[in-house]
Amino acid sequence: MTTPNPEEERHAPVRVLVVDDQQLVRDGIASLLRVQDGISVVGTATNGQEALEQAITLQPDVILMDVRMPILDGVEATFQILKQVPSCCILMLTTFDDEEYV
Repeated sequence: MTTPNPEEERHAPVRVLVVDDQQLVRDGIASLLRVQDGISVVGTATNGQEALEQAITLQPDVILMDVRMPILDGVEATFQILKQVPSCCILMLTTFDDEEYV
């Protein structure tokens, strides 16, 4: 058994999953993040169900999650992901100013 090295953990890239139903938005955000030091885009998803499956499999540190998506919206996906991957941080993305989602 090895002991975790805090120095290595400090320099490990932040593992990010990008979730948005619009391909242009999803690809654009992922492309912007890929050129940043200290960030690794580990996957993308087109809806909340895919996000849940990938979060369980990939164990990202951070998920950038769109609010409105087909199949499973970002709000419900967030609740389900945090039950399965409680160490994950989720940032919600939206272009809507509807108080229902804020």
